[in-house]
Amino acid sequence: MDSRDRFQQIRRILIYILVLNWGVAAAKLIYGWLISSASMKADGFHSFSDGSSNLIGLIGIWVASRPIDQNHPYGHKKYETLTSVAISALLFFVCFNVLREGIARFIDPVIPEVNLNAFLVMIVTMAVNFFVMVYENKKGKELKSDILVSDALHTRADILTSAFVIITLMAIKLGYPMVDPIVSLLIAFFIGYAAVQILRESARVLSDAAAIPIHEIERVVLAIKGVKECHKIRSRGREDDIHIDLHILVDREMDVHRAHHLSYAIENKIKKIFRGVTDVVVHMEPMEAERNKSRI
Repeated sequence: MDSRDRFQQIRRILIYILVLNWGVAAAKLIYGWLISSASMKADGFHSFSDGSSNLIGLIGIWVASRPIDQNHPYGHKKYETLTSVAISALLFFVCFNVLREGIARFIDPVIPEVNLNAFLVMIVTMAVNFFVMVYENKKGKELKSDILVSDALHTRADILTSAFVIITLMAIKLGYPMVDPIVSLLIAFFIGYAAVQILRESARVLSDAAAIPIHEIERVVLAIKGVKECHKIRSRGREDDIHIDLHILVDREMDVHRAHHLSYAIENKIKKIFRGVTDVVVHMEPMEAERNKSRI
């Protein structure tokens, strides 16, 4: 699958999920407001942020799908990762607002009016979220998409918070209304945790952290006939766009033609073993010359 088809698939998936997430959010927010449930409204805001992250993701995908140009010789794919940072920031904002409302409920308690419809709304929306999470996570891994995987993590947190809300509604029905603001604070914690996870992974890519352990690349390269030694190995990038550069030592008598073919063999072997590698730069050095250099 080429890059253009990949981005089109991700765009279609995000549009479908955007509609589902905002439908789920609307149901929770409206019914949470009708019965005055802080936890249900908090869960609704969480679902609404899911939909908002899909919208941000669509913008990120549009930018990331642009082809390589003179000013961006490595392409625009990191914009997709940058968009994940925006999703994380949105989650932190939602977390703050949910915390604020939960604390306000402790100061000024409100007893929600729980009925059968409230349980039905939560069960149906939780089932929709479960379908979205499984589908989005599967497609995210298939397409190596940071946006889909990070959004699936967000939706997983939404399922957990929905389960807490259902338990809360049961507790309120049994005569424990103060459970409502307590659970809204727990929901804020889950939202914040999801934001930290997404931010950590995005920071790893944007800061050019090692994408593949050095010893794994070294093991593969040293197994290729003609390679004497391997050093100065570096890797960086997203899972679907990894760049590697390395230095290898070869026999000083090796001619340019053989060295050229060896370079291609190393590149092809690395790309075959490590999925997601798109670029390999091999720097050739004669064995004895390198040793002499180290003595100086």
